[in-house]
Amino acid sequence: MLLKGKTVLITGAARRLGKSMALAVANAGGDVILHHGHSREEAAETQAEIQALGCDAHIIQADLNDPAQIAEIIPRALQSGPLYALVNSASVFDALKLETTTLEDWEMNLRVNLSAPFLLSQAFAAARIANASGRIINILDWRALRPGADHFPYTISKAGLAALTQSLATALAPTISVNGLALGAILPPSDGTPTHELLAKVPAGRWANLDEVGEALLFLLTGPAYITGEILHLDGGRHLI
Repeated sequence: MLLKGKTVLITGAARRLGKSMALAVANAGGDVILHHGHSREEAAETQAEIQALGCDAHIIQADLNDPAQIAEIIPRALQSGPLYALVNSASVFDALKLETTTLEDWEMNLRVNLSAPFLLSQAFAAARIANASGRIINILDWRALRPGADHFPYTISKAGLAALTQSLATALAPTISVNGLALGAILPPSDGTPTHELLAKVPAGRWANLDEVGEALLFLLTGPAYITGEILHLDGGRHLI
């Protein structure tokens, strides 16, 4: 019960990877603030599962494409008590190439995938009690360190998030540690991208187990606070190819 008595805010926590991370926190004894954008029913189901584990779970709905709504998240989360950690998990993931990316696509990816984590991290840090320790985990993608032509605006926004992770680590030291978790083939993509060639490029030769995502997240949340500014790859070696 490494997170007993601690509260973690996770964005995009209603479904898929966000949900699995929320349940991992609860299984470690932590309470969870579940943010979602447009997944009300799934958020309620996740909340019920966390409460069944004996932990508290509160739901906050906000559109991360709207800075005004982002500004309300931390104050609303603090109504349940102090926050120990922030996990910036929510993102948009569209299979867009350079030639098919519109300005609207570009700006939405930057707002949701990069500006929202910046604003939330800034507010999280400002709300900390003096000298209180805390952690920020940014969910990245192996593409962030190996940018290519696919998923063009998504990849650029995640590369920016990788840079933000390292800048925040220095800006918020020594009380708040900031790290990134770069994921690879975890779940089949929800945008319909063909998967038959994906594993051929993964040295581990398989999809990740969701339990492995939870284990990696818990390491960053409960492991040595002396680790900061790092980006841990959970991608079966995909970033090496």
